[in-house]
Amino acid sequence: MQYEQRMYARLKFLEVTADLYETAFETFFHRLMCARHPDFLDVRTHGNLGDQGADGLALHARKLYACYAPQTVDVSEVKRKLTSDLAKAMDKRSGEFNTFVFVHNDRRGMHPQVATLLADADAAHPGLLFEQMGTRRLWHECMRLEQELAEDVLGCQIPIQPVIHGVGMDDLAPLLKHLKEQRAAADPLMTLPDVPPDKLDFNLLQGEIREGLVRGMRHSHLVDTFYAGGIRAAEHDEVAQGFRLYYEQVKKDWSDPEDLLWQLEMYVLGNGSQQPRVQRAAWVILAHFFERCDIFQAPPPGWISPGIGVSA
Repeated sequence: MQYEQRMYARLKFLEVTADLYETAFETFFHRLMCARHPDFLDVRTHGNLGDQGADGLALHARKLYACYAPQTVDVSEVKRKLTSDLAKAMDKRSGEFNTFVFVHNDRRGMHPQVATLLADADAAHPGLLFEQMGTRRLWHECMRLEQELAEDVLGCQIPIQPVIHGVGMDDLAPLLKHLKEQRAAADPLMTLPDVPPDKLDFNLLQGEIREGLVRGMRHSHLVDTFYAGGIRAAEHDEVAQGFRLYYEQVKKDWSDPEDLLWQLEMYVLGNGSQQPRVQRAAWVILAHFFERCDIFQAPPPGWISPGIGVSA
């Protein structure tokens, strides 16, 4: 898909999932996972058998999925559901899975007490792995579909004409706001950290785009500060995964480093104009994920830089 089509698909995904609860959410989850993974089994209930603790099974990955999508989160009910599904799965499906995935519809992230419930379950069952799948991870699965399958999952045709919206703004808007405020307060004369040139050179990043990344690295520590501790650390990993997946997609269509960074900048900001301070904040984000190696390639061991770059 073209960039504008991905943006449209993202907005449609958010629209479709906004009011999905209970059975409707499970139906959408089944449709998405069947389109994405050939080995996924969309388990339905049957008479007295029920679903035997599984709303879905991934045969090759050996994952069991349990959906919980209420209109209002009730922690005691979540605990009952989680405990019941896990007990039934271990009793009825012993040997069929080694990872238990708790699928939920909370668009704001996981409730802190629910996170504790999963951590407790993980500690109590050392032989099992536990994961959660919320809106971001569902979108990551959807983003990797071919266009025809994505249209089938979302129930609409994905048009070609440009749409002026940002793909990642809902995930990154709080971070942008934070960076914009913190960057304004930062010491403009602070020492610029030493930036190893190897990765910049290896990816042929030169001129203005290289200078933009190097300047962004001056403040990239703010991203780590923003995501430090607790639930936000998991959110950091999910946002990073989104960057990795989007980078892997766009590099199939764009080989020039400048074009790639332009696409990634639009992932953060959309393809509408932004204030200069917001654009600078976006480049701090790009620099952060560049340093983490979520975007662009790290040079292989022993690679010697020819020193093609310039310093900011």
